[in-house]
Amino acid sequence: MKPNTIKDLSIQIRLSGLSFCILNRTTNTIERLQHIQLEKKATPFELLNQLKTIIESNADFNQVFDSVLCIYQNELSTLVPNSLFNDNHLADYLKFNAKILKTDFIDYDTISLNNSVNVYVPLVNVNNYLFDTFGSFIYKHASTILISSVLQHASKHKDIELYVNVGNLHFEMLAAKDNDLKFYNTFDYITKEDFIYYILFSIEQLQLNPETVKIHLSGQIDKDDDLFKIVYKYVRFVDFLEPIHSYQFSTKKQPKGKHTNFILLNSFN
Repeated sequence: MKPNTIKDLSIQIRLSGLSFCILNRTTNTIERLQHIQLEKKATPFELLNQLKTIIESNADFNQVFDSVLCIYQNELSTLVPNSLFNDNHLADYLKFNAKILKTDFIDYDTISLNNSVNVYVPLVNVNNYLFDTFGSFIYKHASTILISSVLQHASKHKDIELYVNVGNLHFEMLAAKDNDLKFYNTFDYITKEDFIYYILFSIEQLQLNPETVKIHLSGQIDKDDDLFKIVYKYVRFVDFLEPIHSYQFSTKKQPKGKHTNFILLNSFN
């Protein structure tokens, strides 16, 4: 690495796969963007072995990073208003909408844009490995980054708009207006019919009109696939969520669409 070159590393951890992104802040360039999709959901032990194999077999990770961020993407999270939050009751907040074990380590992120706290379960074995490998690092829940990024985008709008971030067999859905988060949830899906069912059900529960509400899509979805087509069939105003960043990409690292890696690329902000 050249003298005075500043590089950041973000690693996205989910039980169905791993993603890696290296940002050269000196040149404002994404130098590595890699996704590993697993055939089935892994255990934390299997996930750690996969992470070790990738990091220890690639020279790109054998360099000094100015910062390292680990992003946990799982359904084991819940939002708590600042006014109700007490860090002595983390398990109590989480147990109502997630299956947790007594041995689970629970932590939280602060989301300043809507005065809330995101309580979640990180993986201790992964944290220990990353500390041993890179030294001091930061970890966050993926929804912390997603919610913060969406609220920045929603600050431009006077009406409630919907945001759907699509993953492999799961998606996150938010409703926001100005800096106000009206709704957030995660859903598992198998078919495109599952996908649109949860979206339309949420629209109904929020008392919105599919003929007038706007949906912004991000993640693993594009205009040519069945997920986009079925959303566009039932909702009139659909577009892709433009990222907040302005990074350049190395020749072979350009993603298929600017919206594709919304959480990962906005993690550097």
